[in-house]
Amino acid sequence: MSHYFTNEHLPSDIKETSCVVLNNRFKFLTDNGVFSKDGLDFGSRLLLEVVPLEEVGGKILDMGCGYGVLGIVLAKVLLAKVDMVDVNLRALHLSKRNAKLNGVFDLVNIFESNCYSSVSGKYSTIITNPPIRAGKKVVYDIVMNAQYYLEKGGNLFLVVRKEQGAKSLIVDLKKVYNVKILERKKGFFIIQCHL
Repeated sequence: MSHYFTNEHLPSDIKETSCVVLNNRFKFLTDNGVFSKDGLDFGSRLLLEVVPLEEVGGKILDMGCGYGVLGIVLAKVLLAKVDMVDVNLRALHLSKRNAKLNGVFDLVNIFESNCYSSVSGKYSTIITNPPIRAGKKVVYDIVMNAQYYLEKGGNLFLVVRKEQGAKSLIVDLKKVYNVKILERKKGFFIIQCHL
């Protein structure tokens, strides 16, 4: 999936998708070269439906935001300020358009970052559907280094599939965080990592 990081050469074919999440209707523009270009994926939907919203607050970071689903939904549902980052420039462009399309542009700050390279400050919540196809090194960079960007008492919420190494990842996460499995469904694990 190396094209994910250098997708400018892919022909653009922007499509609009729509979905209802947490009793709100959303529209998202997607394109070639971005994750889940056909619409909201099962893992992201499950993550949003399972995350205890009462524990999401303060400063929020959507790490690896793609075309913006997690950050935009949380911004709209919680009326929360959300930083959204990705390394994929096409995804970032779509995130900005999608934030406007869903009326949350004033609530989000969208910028380029290779994992945490451009991130400063600390967050009470980091949420991610990590880019498994980018490889274990990138996934571990995102989830294990979240500890350095979380406030004390903060939470990392993520989704990972069983066949993509969920069980070994959970073992490693437990070395750093208090880990709680919030849901297991269709091979997907929704994980809360409390600092």
